[in-house]
Amino acid sequence: MSRKYNFCAGPSALPFEVLNDLKTELLDWQGHGLSTMEMSHRSKEFVEIAETAKQDFIDLLEVSDDYEVLFIQGGASLQFSMVPMNLLDDQNSICDYLDVGQWSIKAIKEAKKYGNVNIAASSAEASYKKYPSPESWKLSENSKFTHLVVNETIDGVCLKDLNNLPQTNLVADCSSCILSEPLDVSKFGIIYAGAQKNIGPAGLAIIIIKKDLLRDKPNLPAMMSYKTYADSDSMYNTPPTFAWYLSGMVFKWLKNNGGLMNRKLINESKAKKLYSYIDESGFYMNDVDVNSRSIMNVPFLLNDDSLDSRFLSESEEAGLLNLGGHRSVGGMRASIYNAVSEEAVDALIDFMKDFSNKNG
Repeated sequence: MSRKYNFCAGPSALPFEVLNDLKTELLDWQGHGLSTMEMSHRSKEFVEIAETAKQDFIDLLEVSDDYEVLFIQGGASLQFSMVPMNLLDDQNSICDYLDVGQWSIKAIKEAKKYGNVNIAASSAEASYKKYPSPESWKLSENSKFTHLVVNETIDGVCLKDLNNLPQTNLVADCSSCILSEPLDVSKFGIIYAGAQKNIGPAGLAIIIIKKDLLRDKPNLPAMMSYKTYADSDSMYNTPPTFAWYLSGMVFKWLKNNGGLMNRKLINESKAKKLYSYIDESGFYMNDVDVNSRSIMNVPFLLNDDSLDSRFLSESEEAGLLNLGGHRSVGGMRASIYNAVSEEAVDALIDFMKDFSNKNG
């Protein structure tokens, strides 16, 4: 078997150790004679799997008892609708949104269907290359919540300093940065994240929500209500059992490998060496403001974009997969999530150097 280096933005790389353990359990989970994909979600065995995964996630992020943790199908994009549907009273209710990239734009579009959206800050004029500082946000006095995408996957832009966030109901899309480093959950009313970047397979989102935001809204469809999931331990219907199970394996892997503080050190090291090479190369460039650069998603351009297709084909031949930038912006992008090793980043830099020497 030949494993290659996967830099996909999502579905992304999974830890090799986790996949290896999965291989041994796939056909026969712990001697029970069936796969977790075949288990009843009501069975004693799966309930234990689900509860353990949830507790490991809570342990990693040090989530307090003031919050509920939910496992919901539909990925983060469903949350673009669920957040305003659950938190707004009616179409006249005001909510603040930060316009900081393509995923913010999609969230704003959905929120406008349910309430009065105020754009509290935007980096559109900076081509989404610089994250607006919290001091510049113009929040509405009667806003029900403020929504922000902490890490914009496409443009590789991140809000790095969370120390001066406003004291309001902050709702954070953390899909592409969750579990990459410690996070002070207490600063937020809701945190949500799609699984397919740092957590597990696609199709699942994990929501951390303050219990006092769980509202009983009779006119809301049951499957769109956070309270439904909280009241049923996220098992109102059949949940995405395999994604939940495999996510739990990833949580265990993180706990067994130094937790989130160790992961932060590793991730910062990977990002630093890649950005440093790009900046010094003279052949590649990253045009994101230095103080807004993501440590998860590193977009870069070649000085001569006519070489883009050659770069992508030769990098794939070298075992470096999924380096193409998002279709909306082009160029290249290396997503270096938790499961992408330093060895993988070193291999990428070596290839970039060799490509530059041949084509510079």
